Amino acid sequence: MSMFDKNISQEKLKSLEFAEAAREMEWKAPSFALKLFHGSLDFNLIHPFPKEDPEQKKACDEYMVKMEKFLRENLNPDEVDKTGEIPQKVYKGLADLGAFALKIPKEYDGMGFSQYSYNRIMHMVSSYCGSTAVLLSAHQSIGVPQPLKLFGTPEQKKKFLPRFAKGAISAFALTEPEAGSDPRNMTTTATPTEDGKSFLINGTKLWCTNGLIADLLVVMAVTPPKIVHGKEIKQITAFIVEGNSPGIEKIHRCTFLGLHGIQNGLMRFNNVKVPRENIVLGEGEGLKLALVTLNTGRLTLPAASTGISKWCLNVARQWSTKRHQWGSAIGEHEAVALKLSYIASHTFAQDAVTWLTSAMADDKHRDIRLEAAIAKFFCTEVCWNIVDTTLQLRGGQGYETASSLAARGMDYWPVERALRDVRINRIIEGTTDIMHLFIAREALDPHLSKIKPLLSGRTSITDKLAAAVKMAAFYAVWYPQQWFPTVVGPEVSALPKPLGEHMIYVATASKRLARETFHEMMKYQQKLESKQSILNRVVDIGTELFAISAVCSYAAMLARDGQANAVDLADSFCNESRKRIEVTFKEGGGNNDRANLKIAKKILAKDFEWMENQIIK
Repeated sequence: MSMFDKNISQEKLKSLEFAEAAREMEWKAPSFALKLFHGSLDFNLIHPFPKEDPEQKKACDEYMVKMEKFLRENLNPDEVDKTGEIPQKVYKGLADLGAFALKIPKEYDGMGFSQYSYNRIMHMVSSYCGSTAVLLSAHQSIGVPQPLKLFGTPEQKKKFLPRFAKGAISAFALTEPEAGSDPRNMTTTATPTEDGKSFLINGTKLWCTNGLIADLLVVMAVTPPKIVHGKEIKQITAFIVEGNSPGIEKIHRCTFLGLHGIQNGLMRFNNVKVPRENIVLGEGEGLKLALVTLNTGRLTLPAASTGISKWCLNVARQWSTKRHQWGSAIGEHEAVALKLSYIASHTFAQDAVTWLTSAMADDKHRDIRLEAAIAKFFCTEVCWNIVDTTLQLRGGQGYETASSLAARGMDYWPVERALRDVRINRIIEGTTDIMHLFIAREALDPHLSKIKPLLSGRTSITDKLAAAVKMAAFYAVWYPQQWFPTVVGPEVSALPKPLGEHMIYVATASKRLARETFHEMMKYQQKLESKQSILNRVVDIGTELFAISAVCSYAAMLARDGQANAVDLADSFCNESRKRIEVTFKEGGGNNDRANLKIAKKILAKDFEWMENQIIK
């Protein structure tokens, strides 16, 4: 079943049904974020704030010292940016450090780090060199190690995982020139050989990070369809493919705005033979594998974004103290001071969201599909704003390259490189627009699971009546609860001031969000899927409420540990976040969406083509 059955094209319906079939259909474990969207604050799910395992922390601290020393002595990020190449000695040195096996269990010769510890390492590397961070992340956040850890057979793990401890690099091949966010358009095929023991892969993959240097790849391909109830169902299967297999053609190395050192390219597969035992999870389970892998894989981006934001905070603080204009340091001027406050408080919020979701990923009793998506969405958006603000603070020197600044004896913080490198974070592993849709779909799932039988033409009248009675009984209790006065538990009351007040606001706003979301569902019903402006506002509010909650729990933990001024940063962020929430709520009641959509239609119809005058086309 798709999200809704009516008033959408058949092609769109098929794509929605295809994606829906690969979703995790049940919520078997608790989700703090899901409850927030439905008017319930369960603060105990995130408070006390979870900490890194002490043994893991000790090992990670020691490892990070080695990693930092190695990077400082062997890697010049500006040279990588200029030449487009990470030196071979760096690849070897990273392999010697076990950097390609950070999350591989020790039984397979890996470092055995948790997601929390792994993210700490990526947080540090990202603050220094974006290209190197992407090399490591694409390899083990979504490359072969993660799917194998989640779904590999004992034989597959024993065969492949030890290779990463020796420096093998992997890649993830999903996207195609005509298949990005809609995997139903995938055309790469995997055809069984006559004896059924192997498959022949044919097709083209685009934007395959590490693909040009990969020793192993996860390749998604279309296998023979299944017939279910007389209907042909497309099957996508995940294969582990050796990077040196005959028939793999590396057609083009892609170059981008930033991240000049990454090995990302266009690859063609010509009758590439892969044994059946290299299928991961099962035939036709490839899209499910990709979605589940991304739940954890996305969490590298919050960690990376936070590391870059902290680097910006360091640059902004130093520059605002050192640079004098009109008789005083620029940091003493109100306009700059407000920017500094934004950078610090919102970096703190990223920190809270990053480490909360990292700990959740290590807790096998949590469902993190919503939390991971929210963390990716929130941190990448905030990081982009922080880097842009830092460049603005630096003025012309922010726009100038580090090498140019160094050549004339100036402070050569590479802010313009950071700006170019981080821009991709709002696109990879789910664009901001796709994250809005994904979060909305998952957040609305409890409602949709109740209403779908009533909208489906496949449901009998008897079943529809039963579903209607069940739904009415649920909402007769649930809906009035969203109007009840907010009551919080002792864990909220015990928070330092003003954190408790902010959490009371979260509880109240959560109920308001739940009410207004329900009203929109009743108003638009099956048309809501196309009302992306409404869904975006729901997601934006829910994301801010999640961030406030993470920040309050994090600040309370730090205050207990002696970092009392963490509450100041938390209070600053929460106040700004609450302003954004109120504006978004207000926009839901009165906005210019309809008029703006009319303008868009006229643009597409070339009604405003006269505006494109006096330019060189």
